[in-house]
Amino acid sequence: MKFARIRAPGGLDQLDVTETDDPGLPGPGEIRVRVHASSLNFHDYLVVSGKAGAEDGRIPMSDGAGIIEAVGAGVTEFAPGDHVVSCFFPAWQDGPPAVGDFALVPGDGIDGYAREAVVRPASWFTRAPHGYSHAEAATLTTAGLTAWRALVVDGQLKAGDTVLVMGTGGVSIFALQLAKAMGATVIATSSSDDKLKRVHALGADYSLNYKTTPDWGQAVLDLTQGRGVDHVVEVGGPATLAQSITAVRIGGHISLIGVLTGVEGPVPTAALMAKQARLQGLIVGSRREQMDFVRALEATGVRPVIDRSFALDDIADAFRLQESGAHFGKICLEF
Repeated sequence: MKFARIRAPGGLDQLDVTETDDPGLPGPGEIRVRVHASSLNFHDYLVVSGKAGAEDGRIPMSDGAGIIEAVGAGVTEFAPGDHVVSCFFPAWQDGPPAVGDFALVPGDGIDGYAREAVVRPASWFTRAPHGYSHAEAATLTTAGLTAWRALVVDGQLKAGDTVLVMGTGGVSIFALQLAKAMGATVIATSSSDDKLKRVHALGADYSLNYKTTPDWGQAVLDLTQGRGVDHVVEVGGPATLAQSITAVRIGGHISLIGVLTGVEGPVPTAALMAKQARLQGLIVGSRREQMDFVRALEATGVRPVIDRSFALDDIADAFRLQESGAHFGKICLEF
């Protein structure tokens, strides 16, 4: 079985692809999945680059999609031939948030899906949306479910709401698509005018170049006639949070899901208090939320935007594209 692994201390030049023993047949409660695709997330980049401290020999990638080849005794939810997609938090099956670390996250605390086959508990997967390719399904585990939880589970998004999405990475593009599918107005930001043209093609109602409009929070207020947006999908972190607080309406909702500009920094607490806004941190979601998300995708017809796919042997090049920031939407591995 071919697989990729990280060599300490990390770094894209320390990723190698080699062979190992086949994982064999599933035991009771387990399934064997032939993995056909994964997708890159910023969390995966932190791991493979060594910034998250993954151990030597770790198999990376949190997202995995493929076909069930065999089921173990007692498995009734799935059958051989089913198309499935992995869960980010395997132990968080349902209910309110139950985990705050990455100890059981594939590709970080345990081995991930940069390999051709796995044997794992059936509860670590859900069905993939009907008609999705494996690459499309692989985008749901982290980026897709994060956007779904931010807007629908936590934000209680409804038709007529206004949503601000930042940048054109996987989470932001998913959030744009979901918001439009559910009848919301979307304002999108990017530093690239070419990418802003593409978000309009996906349905964005307004766009702002945050390089040429550095005070984009006020610009969002102006676009909403001084009211502000109902939801902000905040992927930047400390360098963008103040602008997001400016942009949100009184009593609005900010989903803090990203650390692209760092892991700590000042928070304009007085401004947040004045807005009486809800600032909520979140990391992906539960298996139950992923199942709900899959049903919503089938009902709305939303399909992920994939910038480019790479072979497993080219995993380092895939991360170099991610590192460059030149992509639009998701980058995938297909094998």
